[in-house]
Amino acid sequence: MSLGKDLKHVATLEPETIPSTFPKKFPRRDSRLARLGENLRLVWRVLTSNRKVAIGSSIVAFFLLVAIFGPLLAPYDPTATSRLSETPPSAAHWLGTTATGQDIFSQLLYGTRSSVFWGFLTGLLVTLVSVVVGLVSGYFGGIIDEILSLVTNVFLVIPALPLAIVAVGYFPKGPLTIALVIILTNWSFNARLLRAQTLSMRSREFVTAARASGESAWRIIFFEIFPNEIGIVAAAFVSTVIFVLLAWTALEFLGLGDINTVSWGSMLYWAQQSDSIFSGLWWWFAPPGCCIALLGAALALINFGIDEIADPRLRSEISEHVPKELKEKAVT
Repeated sequence: MSLGKDLKHVATLEPETIPSTFPKKFPRRDSRLARLGENLRLVWRVLTSNRKVAIGSSIVAFFLLVAIFGPLLAPYDPTATSRLSETPPSAAHWLGTTATGQDIFSQLLYGTRSSVFWGFLTGLLVTLVSVVVGLVSGYFGGIIDEILSLVTNVFLVIPALPLAIVAVGYFPKGPLTIALVIILTNWSFNARLLRAQTLSMRSREFVTAARASGESAWRIIFFEIFPNEIGIVAAAFVSTVIFVLLAWTALEFLGLGDINTVSWGSMLYWAQQSDSIFSGLWWWFAPPGCCIALLGAALALINFGIDEIADPRLRSEISEHVPKELKEKAVT
């Protein structure tokens, strides 16, 4: 009876008079915002804990900023011609002009947006196809695994770049055609790798427990198995973007892309058509070539850093700033 009277007394009190032992707000358990913030902090600690990842991420971030804001800062229209043909770098034209008087610096800024956007988007789609095929094939097994493995093995033995060159020639020229051809010819290797990893995980205790609790197969694949393969997927994505950038540039350099769009590959194509190397017009082909090399090197640094974080045996030096969570995941 005394307990009931006390509860009625508390219910009649004003909020200011409620004792401090009664919390006004109860924190939500398993808050999504809290988990998102924790994941973002963990990503930031990953980017700053490894020197290679930090340097590579800084360079990639620079190219992303140029891709977003570069066209707004371009001093000239990249396709506008002028009488100042083949002029070397000067105050008016920082990187000189082409044979038709187009400003190379403006072309470089516009070309960065096209090359970086299509390179990362195509790499993301290639990785997505690899993840779906690899995880589904490795988890379900049986006839599904046999069919997907057969298709994967067929694409593994086909040379990717020659097939892409042949395929692009039969379709309308443009970035969408190049993206589809690259996706079609470059998903198989990572899918094979993820399939092997999934085969080793589908019989582990946490997967068996999730299956016994009634979880659906798709939820087990993408919420139980996939998070444990995120390191492999991240490394595969970075290496795929490197290959996509090189393949994209090669196809455009060969004239298989839309030569009227401004990109790093089309700049090299027109420089080659005008014999810029033999004419000594180094300012025409050097800027896009350096951008490709620098972005590729930055992505390679990120890839090497991810390997060092995930595998302690590859670390040349162990930093005290490496997060504890990463060390525990690397050991397990």
